[in-house]
Amino acid sequence: MNAKSWMTTLLAAGLVTGNAVNAAEADWIARSNEHSQVVLTSMAKYVPEGAGSLGVDGLDEAITDLGPGIYERGMADSAALLKDLEARLAAEKHPLVRQDLQILIKAVTDNRRTSELNRDNMLPYFNVSQQVFQGIRALIDPQVARNRYPAAIVRMKRYAGLEEGYEPITELAKERTIERFEVEGLVGPYRGQVEQDLERSVTFIEGIEKLLTETDLQDWQEPYASLAGQLRDYNDWVRAEVLPRTRDDFRLPPVMYADALRNWGVDASPEELIQTATQGYMDIRNEMDVIGALVAKEKGYPSSDYRDVIRRLKQDGAIDGDKLLDHYHEVLGKIETFLEQQRIISLPERPAGIRIGTAAETAAQPAPHLDPPRMIGNTGEYPYFVIPLIEQNADGSWPQTDDTYEAGTWTLTAHEARPGHEMQFSSMIEAGVSVARAIFAFNSANVEGWGLYAEAIAKPYMPLEGQLISLQYRLMRAGRMFLDPMLNLGLISPEDAKRLIMEDMVIGEGWAQNEIERYTYRMPGQATAYYYGYTKMQALRTQTELALRDDFDQQAFHDFVLAQGMLPPQLLKAAVMENFVPSMKN
Repeated sequence: MNAKSWMTTLLAAGLVTGNAVNAAEADWIARSNEHSQVVLTSMAKYVPEGAGSLGVDGLDEAITDLGPGIYERGMADSAALLKDLEARLAAEKHPLVRQDLQILIKAVTDNRRTSELNRDNMLPYFNVSQQVFQGIRALIDPQVARNRYPAAIVRMKRYAGLEEGYEPITELAKERTIERFEVEGLVGPYRGQVEQDLERSVTFIEGIEKLLTETDLQDWQEPYASLAGQLRDYNDWVRAEVLPRTRDDFRLPPVMYADALRNWGVDASPEELIQTATQGYMDIRNEMDVIGALVAKEKGYPSSDYRDVIRRLKQDGAIDGDKLLDHYHEVLGKIETFLEQQRIISLPERPAGIRIGTAAETAAQPAPHLDPPRMIGNTGEYPYFVIPLIEQNADGSWPQTDDTYEAGTWTLTAHEARPGHEMQFSSMIEAGVSVARAIFAFNSANVEGWGLYAEAIAKPYMPLEGQLISLQYRLMRAGRMFLDPMLNLGLISPEDAKRLIMEDMVIGEGWAQNEIERYTYRMPGQATAYYYGYTKMQALRTQTELALRDDFDQQAFHDFVLAQGMLPPQLLKAAVMENFVPSMKN
């Protein structure tokens, strides 16, 4: 789960209080959620598709606001909102509600800072095809009630400007970019990103048609044809007007890269990240040497070098695409067995969802990831671990990737399903937490830190080859935490970074290329959050064990951590030390 899409940057959603919440907890959560609602309402004015997909009622037909004065209007609204929240904080007495208000204030403050920096430094650029696809996809989904599907046609008409009071979203996107053409000093988007967006646009346009074709909706063909034509015309305009204004250097202005790190939850300088990650990288690689030799001995491989062993595991354990889903379900069952037997974490009684992504979903997110359900008004929908689509070759064979071999399925399942991200989101849905803790505190450090930590607590119970790949993935995450800042500081070239990923980390060419795109222009700074958040979780686990000694219970610890929602590392540490530790002492 690694894309910071336009829906997650909405910074607004909430959870229905679950049955497990007692009356006292429900009272403060309800009060906290009243405060969060004013932020949700303000944010949903501008990106209603995101709020609607998370369960906010009444927004199914609404579309993104790209109208004139969007920046000025948004900044005025957020300034008023910030003043309101600060007044609420001054009047609030409950310590947990005060903490949630501080989370809300930080979310609004961060959003304002990023908006200001983008305005001052970057030429606006919109990937409209992907944005529109996501808006339609949010309504046409197996977990969305069928009676909501017709709203997708209304939304589509509004995107196309076919309803009174609406202009085509493509024209509005052009206007917001054109009005900034003459502003001196603005940095254009990276050329490689724009070229790739144009190439993938076809998949998104066709993906919208495929979504609609697979429903029983009527009378969508004509508005779809209008919208598709507008999107193609917009692409032509981007080629003519935006491409000449792109930058050849992928690196962001330093102030923008620093802001990106903060937004991903990483409170460290690029230099500090490089120092910590390079040290961890060597420790992990040394451990891989040991496990690699054990796997080679067990399987009779001629070379014990971990690189050769991983290549051989990919070759010997290849899984055909039509058998992939069954295999992941089988591995999940084995993981759940040892999670229960070893009392690592409390599992829900219901099964975890796993599915294969569509072509358009795979274009938008080519890596394995979690597809979370709506969080507000949830009536039984749960997250799905989504595996990228693998298309069968013309000769009947199946392409092989880093996601399609047996030894690699253990760690991917532990990270995306259980005890990883699926458990994070499911526990929030089932136990109930405040809106602020579930969504407004969300960042990659607390989400992906848990995902990597989940791999670590499952690793000792995997087969040896699974343990080796678990270490390989950890090596990859440590590599991310130094390669991302090194690339953005100009300390390594993309070619050398990709070579290291493929040769030393033994990652396939496709994944390696996705990594380079991720560090350089897709999501600069985000990839550092995995290992950064992991180190925070590991430190918290150690400090908790030291505080409790014989009273430490890992299952209770893990259940408590998940029950806190998406708290950032510093707030999670406070919760553990101030609440969990005293409750566990005899």
